[in-house]
Amino acid sequence: MAEESVILPHKKPDWLRVKLPVGKKYTQLRGLVDKYKLNTICTSGSCPNMGECWGEGTATFMILGNICTRSCGFCGVKTGKPENVEWDEPEKVARSIEIMHIKHAVITSVDRDDLRDGGSIIWAETIKAIRRTSPQTTLETLIPDFRGIEVNIDRVVAVAPEIISHNMETVKRLTREVRIQAQYERSLSVLKYIKDSGQRRTKSGIMLGLGEKEEEVIESLHDLRDAKVDVVTLGQYLQPTKKHLPVKEFIRPEQFEKYKEIGLSLGFRHVESGALVRSSYKAHKHIE
Repeated sequence: MAEESVILPHKKPDWLRVKLPVGKKYTQLRGLVDKYKLNTICTSGSCPNMGECWGEGTATFMILGNICTRSCGFCGVKTGKPENVEWDEPEKVARSIEIMHIKHAVITSVDRDDLRDGGSIIWAETIKAIRRTSPQTTLETLIPDFRGIEVNIDRVVAVAPEIISHNMETVKRLTREVRIQAQYERSLSVLKYIKDSGQRRTKSGIMLGLGEKEEEVIESLHDLRDAKVDVVTLGQYLQPTKKHLPVKEFIRPEQFEKYKEIGLSLGFRHVESGALVRSSYKAHKHIE
């Protein structure tokens, strides 16, 4: 990566300053979340785009608990032994979406390698429940890799969310450090399998600032297109706590713009590339 394209992580640059959420729609949704004690990853993850997304009727929900069986070096979610599956969770999530009048919902989850089905049954039942209560709501499922087990992936494909997403998170060289129990090639295979199974729109995301080189990012973009991925997001990695992987560099806005232009030239339908971009950023536009 060219030296002028990054800033070393001594302090956050100006372009990472987050504006406080405002707007009538945001205020309404915030009130509903507080009143009914609804669980969104937007609030629990302190997403910098919460105000913008909520203003457009988009929100993200995490299922299958808040304890992950994997210990990725970038992720702020707690690692350990998950609690038992809550079989009424699909109805709870569907009710939350109905109460909030969500136009487009992104559903994600922790990894549940402790379960034989990887949590895929709850995944499918959640989508079905949302379809029953809010048939007008469009859906994106940001799924784990399910260890590449096709029968588990098939359960999500079968309920036909508008978008199925699975994040690569980083470049090939850094995968073992950043995603300890994941595999770069397996994630690519999962994405290609989903597309080959008839899914209309697939999506993936990469974090930058972990020490990757420009040519490695471009290689990953090529790999994702070869896997027939339609939408890609690129955003700045920010260290959740001192125990997590440190930020190696802050990527400049012009470098994010360069990656966007490269991605579009490769044939992606949508490329969201910017410091504050997260997986669900402008997610409602990715079904168009």
